[in-house]
Amino acid sequence: VVALRQKQRGDGVAVFALASGSALAESKAEKQAEVRKASQTTLADFYKAEPKLKAAVAKSPGYATFTTYGVSFLIGGQGGTGLAHDRKTGKNTYMDMGQASAGLQIGASQTRILIVFDNTAAFKNFVDKGWEFSGGGAASAGAASKSVGSGAGRNIIADATYYTLTPNGLQFGGAVAGTKFWRSKDLN
Repeated sequence: VVALRQKQRGDGVAVFALASGSALAESKAEKQAEVRKASQTTLADFYKAEPKLKAAVAKSPGYATFTTYGVSFLIGGQGGTGLAHDRKTGKNTYMDMGQASAGLQIGASQTRILIVFDNTAAFKNFVDKGWEFSGGGAASAGAASKSVGSGAGRNIIADATYYTLTPNGLQFGGAVAGTKFWRSKDLN
């Protein structure tokens, strides 16, 4: 989400700052707090949409949550920030995510992602090396769609289950996308 902030200076000149998402925070600690808060909101939204996920997260060695924003018109892009939480140690690792897509698609959306890891090695690999993968073909349409639950919005990838939730936005079409997750250089 792009925000426009206006600050009035003493001489009457308005200063505008264009910022995106957590970029409005002034310090690293404030940015980390925003990501942690967004992660808790994401978990709560997933638990509300599919209560069984709470037990899956509780018995996993770790999970990751992301909030992403994107726009598309034939080609598209999406990006966001999140965290990977090690349930054994309680440590959070801040992560970034980016996606590029091409195909018949038009829209703008906010997407929340939950990745539940099956084992410690898969979680550690995700945190240490990130993930990069491509997929395709999934079509969605409708405002305020919730694509979580049995089948829809659920993918099993490399010893983890990947869930998506679209709380707002409108997307139409189908596309082939490449997605990458990596450790945040700015927040760790």
